[in-house]
Amino acid sequence: MKFICDICGYVYDEKLGDPENGIEAGTKWADMPEDWVCPLCGVSQDEFAPAEDYA
Repeated sequence: MKFICDICGYVYDEKLGDPENGIEAGTKWADMPEDWVCPLCGVSQDEFAPAEDYA
């Protein structure tokens, strides 16, 4: 599943993770560390929506 930042459009893909920021590939959104923020604009996870909401 993918999640999109409402502010800058960054896409978090659970299959890919965010290895540059310590999130391994395959990490589910529900398992993300609470202190993880958007690597592009720095907003919290509250500003992300499931990609299906954009379809």
